[in-house]
Amino acid sequence: MNNATSASAEHQPIIVRRSLMSTAWRELRRAPLSAWFGLIVIALYVFAAVFAPVIAPYSETELIGMRNEPWSMHALLGTDQLGRDFLSRLIYAARNTLGIAILTTALSFTIGGVLGLLSAVLGGWVDQVLGRAVDVLMAIPQLIFAMVLLSIVGPALINLVLIIAVLDSTRVYRVTRAVAMGVVVLDFVEAAKLQGEKLGWVMLREVLPNILPPLVAEFGLRFCFVFLTISALSFLGLGIQPPTADWGSMVKENATLIISGNITPLLPAGAIALLTVSVNFVVDWFLHKASGLKG
Repeated sequence: MNNATSASAEHQPIIVRRSLMSTAWRELRRAPLSAWFGLIVIALYVFAAVFAPVIAPYSETELIGMRNEPWSMHALLGTDQLGRDFLSRLIYAARNTLGIAILTTALSFTIGGVLGLLSAVLGGWVDQVLGRAVDVLMAIPQLIFAMVLLSIVGPALINLVLIIAVLDSTRVYRVTRAVAMGVVVLDFVEAAKLQGEKLGWVMLREVLPNILPPLVAEFGLRFCFVFLTISALSFLGLGIQPPTADWGSMVKENATLIISGNITPLLPAGAIALLTVSVNFVVDWFLHKASGLKG
């Protein structure tokens, strides 16, 4: 009897995983074409970022010819202003830009999410202090504030990540607090508090699971804003620094080619736009599913 019970318990996780996989596949099959387009594009970007050293013809810093060479079999997209292969740098930029954007977004969600949950669960003076501090930071345009701070402390990578994460965490705080305020007043949260559950338990086990759908969607949107902010700062010379490949700096460094009718500088700009649109397609679909609407 015990052996049968043990065997049944061992098979339960497998059954649960299969059920989750079948449910996920069923939802994907019902996804609109826009969501499929977004998922495929994101998958291609991730593939390029992960396998950049394998699929790129050259390294991101290797000089392969003269400056601004036209497209050829030797350099499919020509060379940049220093004679480096443009295609290789475009591929490596996916790794650099996406990796830093994901790291920054994750850090901003950690900061803003924790503070937003604390503000909603504790309320009182904690909510007031955090709310006023966020109001002050949000009163200054984010890009201008980031430019000022980076000009003071220097555009090192760690400074770039920390500054953008802290500034963007204010938006995460607002969203987290707003959705959590509707949960903390429910009976099961009050019951957990009366049972003497610790603050961490209430935040992570009672409130957080019930606000995950809007936070997951917000993560996608915030990633787009962080991604665009990093690209804009790189274009202005305060983001990812040379010789590291980055789409924003690639547009700036080769912008003069557009005057002569060379569309190569538009390719990194197009890569930025395509990824932003694709992520928004997926986020829109996820929000539609999370809302419970049919169709």
